[in-house]
Amino acid sequence: MKNIFVVLGAVIVFFILFPLVGMFFSVSPQELFEAAFDAEVTSSIFLTLRASLWATIAAIILGLPLAWVLVRLDFKGKKLIEGIIDIPVIIPHTAAGIALLSVWGRHSFFGRTTGISIIGTEIAISVAMFFVSVPFLINSLKSGLKLIDPKYEKVACTLGATPFKAFMTVTLPMLKRHLLSGSIMMWARGISEFGAVVVLAYHPMIAPVLIYDRYESFGLSHAKPVAVLLISVCLLIFTVLRIIGERSRYD
Repeated sequence: MKNIFVVLGAVIVFFILFPLVGMFFSVSPQELFEAAFDAEVTSSIFLTLRASLWATIAAIILGLPLAWVLVRLDFKGKKLIEGIIDIPVIIPHTAAGIALLSVWGRHSFFGRTTGISIIGTEIAISVAMFFVSVPFLINSLKSGLKLIDPKYEKVACTLGATPFKAFMTVTLPMLKRHLLSGSIMMWARGISEFGAVVVLAYHPMIAPVLIYDRYESFGLSHAKPVAVLLISVCLLIFTVLRIIGERSRYD
C-alpha cells in the first residue's frame, strides 16, 4: 500500500511541478535580468506584496477578536456568520470584485453620499485582497483556539488578570503558530489575487494584472519573465516565513 500511495502522491507533485519547471527553463537569464531591472515590474511586485501585507495586518486586528467570539461564545446565528465568512472562498472572484464595486464605486451609495472613491488606488487593491483572503486567516485562528482550553484564561483571571490581559498573555502566545500560519496563507492568497483586484483597480497594476496585461498586449514571451520573477520572489519570502514558523513551533 505504501508504494501505491507514494506513486499516486508523486503524480500530484509532478502535475504541479512540471508546468512551473517548464516555465522557468523557457525564460533565459537575460530576460529574467531585464525583468528584474524593469521599473514597472519591480514597482508592481512591491505594490503586490505591500497591499497584501496591509490587508493581512487589518485582518489580524479585526479577525482575531471575531475568531475568539466564534469559538468561545454560543449564540443564535453563529453558523450563519461562519458561513458568511467562507463565502469569498466559494464565489468567483470577478463576482467578488463586482460586489465590492457596488459598495465602494463612484456611483455607489457610499460614493455618492461621501464623495469619496477608492477605485484605482492602493486602498482598493488591499480591500479586494482582504475580501477574498480573510477566511484563510480566520479559519486558521479558529482551529488554533479550539485546541486551547479556556480554563487557562480563567485561571489567569483568578490570579488577578483582566480578561483582555489573560487573552494577550496566555492565549495569544499559545496561538502564535496558527496566527503565523494563517497570516502566511492570507498574505499568499492576496498576492495571487487577480479577479477582484482587476475590477477595482486595473491601475496601479499589481504583478498578476501586469502579467495579464503584457500577455494580452505583447504575448507570452513578455509575460513569462514577469511571472517567473514573481514566483521566485514569493518562493523565497514564503520559504523564509515557513522556516520561521517551524522554529516558533518548538520555542
